[in-house]
Amino acid sequence: MSSVLILAASTGKNLQLAVSFKQSLEELGHKGTVLDLCSLNVPMYTPQAEKELTDLSLVEQVMELVLECDAMIVCAPEYNGSIPPVLNNIIAWMSVQSKNFRMLFNQRKVGLASVSGGGGQYAVMSMRMQFSYLGSNVIGRPVIINKSNPFKQSSIDVLIQQVVQ
Repeated sequence: MSSVLILAASTGKNLQLAVSFKQSLEELGHKGTVLDLCSLNVPMYTPQAEKELTDLSLVEQVMELVLECDAMIVCAPEYNGSIPPVLNNIIAWMSVQSKNFRMLFNQRKVGLASVSGGGGQYAVMSMRMQFSYLGSNVIGRPVIINKSNPFKQSSIDVLIQQVVQ
């Protein structure tokens, strides 16, 4: 049994996709945990905010979830040809708060998914670059859902198989 952390980097369709991954994981006997990054309301990272913020328990909780999981799936829409600010923000906070930031991502399997009106390919490319840079083993085939490529359970199943192997 694998434990998979599913990051939802927006509300709406990407959060629904994250829940679909969780349900599919659980049907296969794995543990899936959805983390809605938008609901955390983590302040925007700046060096000044880092100096002033005294309660970092939310960031510490996210780091704990990442360390405890066997793999991650990230569901994020395309924002102006890149990733949503909420995803980049939590990664920035973790990078400055962890004693060993690389341990959070190094050699961790990461599957990528996007529901996007803009296509989703640029979001996936940006996430692939970022998570690869962090040392993650990014799964080659993402799940991309858009107006010309509808939801397919078979795509969800294939990504799950690759993430839990």
